[in-house]
Amino acid sequence: MRTILISGANRGIGYSIAKRALKDGHRISLGVRDPKMMIGTELEPKKGSNEQILISRYDANQPESAKIWINNTISKFKKFDTIINCAGIFKKTPFLFDSHEEKDINDLWETNVKGPWYLIKEAWNELIRSDNSRVIVLVSMSGIRSKGNLAGYSVSKFALMGLCQTIRNQGWNKGLRVTAICPSWVNTQMASEVNIIRKEEMSQPEDIASITSLLLQLPNSSVPFEIKVNCNLEK
Repeated sequence: MRTILISGANRGIGYSIAKRALKDGHRISLGVRDPKMMIGTELEPKKGSNEQILISRYDANQPESAKIWINNTISKFKKFDTIINCAGIFKKTPFLFDSHEEKDINDLWETNVKGPWYLIKEAWNELIRSDNSRVIVLVSMSGIRSKGNLAGYSVSKFALMGLCQTIRNQGWNKGLRVTAICPSWVNTQMASEVNIIRKEEMSQPEDIASITSLLLQLPNSSVPFEIKVNCNLEK
């Protein structure tokens, strides 16, 4: 059994990963911008009946909230050994952006890069207490290739991939294993306006959750660093 911090768990891929982790018997600490959003969901902690779930407020743009979330997790579970970062944003910022779109570039950088950087840095000492810890990051195929004109998003995801590689290097000898999951289109709200592929032909959030479930079972000697998930042909 692992104790897992999952960011962005209020919807989409993060929500599916959290449900699967709970089903697999892990303890989960969920970081969401508004904990009230979890009321009435399958992941709402029930008093006296579910000691496997903790909900904490977490905003990737507010480093202090990462510290509070981590402290809350240690207070409840005494320790943790895994972080799964699903929090991220998508904006269609082009290379030739207009002046009003510069804020979008900053938002992408703050959320997609600095957010997980600060979170994992803050959790570092706890992660390396274990000789079998895990960091799993939802990157994107946009972090390993650029298609079209999504300059802002692609740049943030390429940077996130570089961060994952560095975390792997830093933690390898301490038993920390890092995996960057790189899907193309996943049937979530983020892809709601995509019309080049039908929703049922996209990868589904539950598929990513199944991949994550397997990753958490593998020994240190067999953990892949990069997993590409394709629902369409990549050239």
